[in-house]
Formats: sequence, structure tokens, C-alpha cells
Amino acid sequence: MGSARASKSLPLQVAAVCYRRRGESIEFLLVNTNGGNKWTFPKGSPEPRLSHSQAAEREAGEEAGAIGTIEPRHFHLYLHSKGVFWQPGGVQEYVVKAFLMQVHQMRRPDELQRRPTWLSPQEARQRLARGREVKYARELEAVIDRALEHIQFHGDLLTRSSESRTTRAAAHS
Repeated sequence: MGSARASKSLPLQVAAVCYRRRGESIEFLLVNTNGGNKWTFPKGSPEPRLSHSQAAEREAGEEAGAIGTIEPRHFHLYLHSKGVFWQPGGVQEYVVKAFLMQVHQMRRPDELQRRPTWLSPQEARQRLARGREVKYARELEAVIDRALEHIQFHGDLLTRSSESRTTRAAAHS
């Protein structure tokens, strides 16, 4: 028999937080939910034969047609809900592991109703909040904020690394 803690744990989903650089700015890729009335990141259930990042990458391809480089470790956990309290089954909460994925190219998504759309961080926050309870809207806003911090941090590291190599190369010339 499972522990009390295990019986209260929430089911897990994995999400690909897809982004691309446009000059100095960052854009995020969102898709419609199955019902079509909300926006979300490509996400789904993990699969036993795939790592969590591989499952998130698969979702990005299926739902958004995104192809790119996904980070092997999640950068954020957030709560997500499905369903509405007045319908059979009610609301189900999930814990979502979010993985950053830099998109290099796009293809036609397997799920055509998803309508993948590139948005600025501010537009993404607004679309993600539409039609959601404040609690879940804030969860998604935090995903965008953490993603931007993570992307900025890694961008700064890459810039410093590149500058360091250039400086060393110039010193050895």
C-alpha cells in the first residue's frame, strides 16, 4: 500500500517551452489547447521509453511542428489544470516539468487544430492568462519569467565564453 504522501501526489506532464531569438528579442511558441479556447505550451504525458525531455520534445513536434534543441534538464515546475468543476470528472491538477527548447525550424504539426503561434514574452503572458483562473495564469507567467532568466543567463555565458576565447586568441597572436 502506498504512503499518504504518494496517494496525494499529482500526475506529471512534460512541456516544451519553445523559443527563438529574433535579433535582440525572444519569442515563445504557443499552441491552442484541445478545446481551442486557451493557449498553452506543447505538453503531454511522459512515456516510459523516453526521458522527460525527449517526451517534451516529441510533444513540441506533434503539437507545434517545432524542431530544435531541447535542454536535458527541466528549468521549472508549475501547476496546470484541465477540466471545469461543473462537468463530469471536474478539474484535474497536474505538475508540469518545463524544458526549454530552442527552435531551429518548423514543419507542419501532426495536430493541425493547434495553430502554433510565435509571440513576444508580453503577448505570451497575456494569451496564457486568457480564460484561466488567476492561480494558473500566475503559474504560466512564472514559466515565461523563468524561461527569460534562463535564456538570458545562458546567452550571457555564451557571450562571455566567446569573448574570452577571442581575447585569448588575440593574446596568443
